[in-house]
Order: sequence, then structure tokens, then C-alpha cells
Amino acid sequence: MYQLAVPKVLKKGDTIALLSISGGRAGDEDMLFRYETGKERLEKIWGVHVITTPNALTGSKFLYEHPEARAEDFLWAMQKKEIKGIICMMGGDDSYRVLPYIDLNLIKDHPKVFMGYSDITSWMAVFAKAGVRAYYGPNLLTPIAQPVTLDHYTKEAITKCLFSTQIIGDVPACPEYTKIEWRNLEKDEIKWVANTGYRLVQGNGVVRGRIFGGCAGPLRQIMGTEFFPKPDFFKDCIIMLEIGLPYGGALAGLHDLRALDAAGMFRHAAGILMGPLSDEEKNMLVKFLKYEAHREDIPVLSNVDFVHRTPMTVIPMGAMAEIDCGHVTFKILESGVAE
Repeated sequence: MYQLAVPKVLKKGDTIALLSISGGRAGDEDMLFRYETGKERLEKIWGVHVITTPNALTGSKFLYEHPEARAEDFLWAMQKKEIKGIICMMGGDDSYRVLPYIDLNLIKDHPKVFMGYSDITSWMAVFAKAGVRAYYGPNLLTPIAQPVTLDHYTKEAITKCLFSTQIIGDVPACPEYTKIEWRNLEKDEIKWVANTGYRLVQGNGVVRGRIFGGCAGPLRQIMGTEFFPKPDFFKDCIIMLEIGLPYGGALAGLHDLRALDAAGMFRHAAGILMGPLSDEEKNMLVKFLKYEAHREDIPVLSNVDFVHRTPMTVIPMGAMAEIDCGHVTFKILESGVAE
């Protein structure tokens, strides 16, 4: 992977824009409370000034029918000098429909923090194509506006990656987790599960590489377009990948892996990070890597916190990362943002 331009650090008083570039639930009547909760948390915790792009709250129906309106909002936020960062409201399943309206030069000429996950994976590739780092991390509605309060792990990950120029260093596994929740639950209704930590699926030694990835589904949607990276982009990369969505299971995950392998993702990669894997999924992955991808050698670390559950970390695309198989650790060897 080539070097990506790094956006500037976010600071107290900066203006952050909220953007519905994929799903439009933030503007639906039953979800407005989540939008308000997330906006208030950003302002109180980090002291930023939060604004909303012109079409972000027009609702699911309008934004599905008008991908050009989502593009207008993206361009609006990128062009405004006072906006220092953009956080996506939520994921979805069709942000790729916005891509025909995008000017890559606008991203290149106005590098700024852009964060989201799930369907926002497509935009990790778009920013990389433009030569600018993007951030795979929390959306506003989940988990920033999760019920009751923002958990410490997610809060610290955002602070360390976006509001500090210190090297990120060790990325620990979260101590406990819960499922993504869209309802407005009370504290005693949220079920937290103790985490077992990272698990080494296979591999030896220490590997380093520039990190890239996200959800397999959105990446598959942009295959065949100019935005999907060429095979040489993945050389020596550490690939982070959530597979099998939306239906889950080993077979769905295998279909994802086969498609990405055909596109050259694993051929010369340095390592792989995955979310939690069932025994069936783990066995499928090991079998696939040995007999289909012919990468029995590649280190794989699972149960990493960038997937569809709460809490989650923030991953700066293109940053140098490290997997240590002996100590079963994951590190990011750079700061997330620039001075």
C-alpha cells in the first residue's frame, strides 16, 4: 500500500459535521432521539461544535431515492473550510450508489477526518484511492449514541486516534462487549459479556504492514469499479476483515473470502485481523487459507474490536500496524492524525 496523506488532529472547539451517506435512519421519527443523544455526547465529551449536513435528517425514504443528495452533503462538508471532521450517522447497504457523483480531487485537496464503519467500508477505499487516510470506527447512532452512556473503551479509542498526535501503540481487546442496540434501553436491560481477548488463529513471529479493510460486503459491491484497490495495493498489508454479513455463518464468510481472494487481497498480504469467529468459521478460514488462498503462512488474529458490536476501536487506514503472534497482541505504530 502506498503512503496516504494524514488529516490534522481534532481539537476542542473544532466543527464536526454529521453525514448520512448510507442509511437515512437518523432522520426517521423513531430515531431522532439517537441522533440528539449522539450529537450531545460529542459536544460534551470532546468539546466540539457539531453541525448536520443539509440532507442528513431527511429520512430513509428520501435518501434511498436520492443518492445524489447524499453526495451533495458529502461535497458540502468536504468543501467547507471550517469543518475539520466528518462522522457518519450510520451504515446501511448502498453507499456505493453515491460514488458516481464524487470528485476524488476534492478529497485529495481537502484532507480531513472522515469516520464510519459497516457500509462506510466503501469509503475507506474511496479515500485510499484519493490518497487520504480515513478512519474505520464508530458511527453516530451506534455506538456513539448507544443507550445509557458511551462506554470507556470506545471513548478512549476515539480520543487516542483523533484527538491526539501521540503514537497509538497497543490496541487492547475490550474487557466486555454487548450487541449493537437500536432500542432505548435502561442500564439493567443491557447485557454485557466478559471478553476472552484476542485469539491467534494461525501464524508465527511478528509481522508489520499498513492496515486496510472493513466489511467484506461493501468491498464486494465496489469490485469492478475504479475504487476497488488493485492487487498490488494489498502487498504487505495487514487486512482487517469482517465477513459473513448480513446473514452470518461459515458459508457466507467463505463466499466473501473467495471473492476477495480472486481480487488479489490475500496473495501478498502480511497478516489478517478478524472479528470473533465460531469454531466452524475458524475451521473454514484455516482450510480456505491453506487450500484455496495458499497462505498457510499468514498470521491471523481474531476477536479484534472493529466489528458489529459494542464497544469498538478506531482504525486509521494506511497506518503501520503490527501483529505479534507470540504475545497475541495488536499495535498501531503511528499516531492516528497529524499536527
